[in-house]
Formats: sequence, C-alpha cells, structure tokens
Amino acid sequence: MKMLVLQPYLNLMGGVDRVILEIARHYDAKIYTLEYDRKGAFPEYAGMDIEVVKPRTALARLLPYRASQGLTYGYGFYRMRIAEDYDVLNPHISPSEWIRHRNERVLWYCHTPPREVYDLYQARMQGRSARDKLVYAAMAKSYKFIAGRVVRRIEAIATNSNTTNARIVRYFNRSASVINPGIDAKGYQDNGDERFFLCPSRITPNKRQGYAIDAFKRFARRGAAGRSRQRYRLVIAGAVSKDPEHAAYLRKLRDEARGARVEILENVKEGELRSLYSRCSAVLFAAVNEDYGFIPLEAMASGKPVVSVNEGGPTETIEDGKTGFLVNSAQEMAKRMGYLAEHPSLAGRMGRDGRRRVESAYTWRAFFEKFDPLARKVSRQKSE
Repeated sequence: MKMLVLQPYLNLMGGVDRVILEIARHYDAKIYTLEYDRKGAFPEYAGMDIEVVKPRTALARLLPYRASQGLTYGYGFYRMRIAEDYDVLNPHISPSEWIRHRNERVLWYCHTPPREVYDLYQARMQGRSARDKLVYAAMAKSYKFIAGRVVRRIEAIATNSNTTNARIVRYFNRSASVINPGIDAKGYQDNGDERFFLCPSRITPNKRQGYAIDAFKRFARRGAAGRSRQRYRLVIAGAVSKDPEHAAYLRKLRDEARGARVEILENVKEGELRSLYSRCSAVLFAAVNEDYGFIPLEAMASGKPVVSVNEGGPTETIEDGKTGFLVNSAQEMAKRMGYLAEHPSLAGRMGRDGRRRVESAYTWRAFFEKFDPLARKVSRQKSE
C-alpha cells in the first residue's frame, strides 16, 4: 500500500509528531509538509522521504502570526493536487485534511478539530487587540465554512480518543473510529526517586503549567511527615514555538515561578526528557480537556504515578487510585502530591501498575491492528 502522510508542520517532538513518525515508518510513507525544522523535529525524520511544499500567499505576510500561519496552511492544502500515484492519503493536524478538496481516498487521523476555532475560541479571543479579534473572527468563520464542505467528503476518519470523537461528532457531524496511539515502553525506565515533580508539556496556555505551579506552591506550604516537602522541587519541561503568544505565556510562568523551587526547561531533547521521567517522584498533567495525552502514558511507561486534571483523554487512560490520581482543583492536586511524597511505597506500586497497563493496552501493534484494515478499506476505493 502506497500511503502519503500530510502534516502542516514538522518542527516539534510532541505526541502528534510521534504518531506521524510511526505511521510513516510502518508504511514507508512519503510525508508532505509545509514547514520542516530539522533541529526541532524528531531526528528520525532526517532519513525519511519528506517533500516541503511552499504555497504562495502574499496576503499572509500582512496578518498577525496565527492568522498568517492558518491562511498559509489552509491555502496550501486546499489548493494542493497530488501528482504522484498513491493508494491512501493520511492527513493529520488540521487543515491538512483539506487535501480532500482536490484529491480522493483520504483517511484523516484527526488529533482534534482546531480548538481555538471551537471549544477554546472565547478563551483565545481574550487579550487580543481589537484588530486581531476582527482578523481572528474572520479566519475562524472561514475555517468553519470550508471545513464543513471538505470534511463531509472524507472517506474515513480515525481519532485518538472518545474525547476527540465527541468533538468530531459535535463540530463536523461525523463519527470517527477511535484508535488509541501506542507507546514503546521499552524506551522508558524507572531510575528511582530524586524528589521532584515533573510537568512535561509544550509551553502553551492550554497546557496550563500555571495550574501545576499553583499546586506545587500549595504542596510546599504544608508540613509533611517523614520526607520533608522542603526538599522537593518542580521541573517544567516543554517545547516553545515561535508563536509570540506562547513566548508571552512563558514569561508569565517565569514570573509565577519566581521565589519557588520551580525550574523551567525549554526545548529539552527526547533523551533528556526520558531521563527526567525516570528520576522524578511523579508526573503532573494539567492540560485543558486534553485530546488524548501521551504524557500520562510516558509517565506510566517510566513507572511513575500520574496526578492529572480530571478531564479529557487522561480520564480514559489513567486508572484513578491505581496508576495515578484524577483531580478537580489545584488544591486537590497538591493533596495528592503530598500523599505520594508521604507514601513512597504506594507511589512505587502505582508506577508498576501503570507500566503494566501501558504494556498491555497501549502498544503500536494494537494501534496498527485497527488502523491497517481502515487504510485498506479506503485504498480499495481507488479508481481502476
């Protein structure tokens, strides 16, 4: 089967990029993208067949960063016609699924409908200038109009979680096949407990690292039996994009962390991140209604308990009270952090249970057992 993978950008080492990498490996697929940063992306991409397409959109240079980016991506995929022969097109982050406008046999792996256009629209409007709000509203309206026309023509949609599928149903009136991405547990290990909590996520407002900082401050203020809380610290580790909004959020986090035992690490390499996982006491996760969430899986693969907000994809992967805790406030997160610090044997047991859960339920083999038949079904629609 000749599969072509499509993605607006390859410039980070996040969960989406891992899924794309595994699919491209599995099918020996060529990747079409509009932006490729070798230094920021997974190094494994360097040996793959990647074609960088540069759409000409003069208007984009006149718009704010996010609007310019959206216009470039949308125009690029909407106007793109694939000249080479193929069996299946596999787009990922929106609007790469707009490839369906001029091409057939599309299996869209939807990581989420763009949240800043839908469920996070109002939140993202706050703080923008009057001009930016007008541009942003116009772009969102245009996106919804085009997406409504394109998505209904897509041959098949797969997605990462029931949480994301609910959004697809709500916003596109389509239902997707839920196929959980896997994780290679062999690449993760438990190297003990060096008394720090780890919060690893891309540094963006919707990942809500400030929630974890608030929880850590609450944790540190309270006394503890046995191991002193004054010996603990919080490590925030994540990639920072070129988006000015994300840079402003990073500055805000640094202000919030000032005076506390909080360290913020930018753009850590994969090996360094895995080392942090292996040595931490527990992993904190606070993203707003996360689509799926690789971080809880990576934590469990590392034999570490996860303390996560009780929303989104993590509610599907974390067994509350067994492999971690699901919490409803920063105060409750702090309480669970204290409990794990005071009961290291329990933390160890939860970590081992998490490792077993990942090894049994979240593997790439299980992913492709469901993804392959769907791809073959789309491929059979190829015109003779």
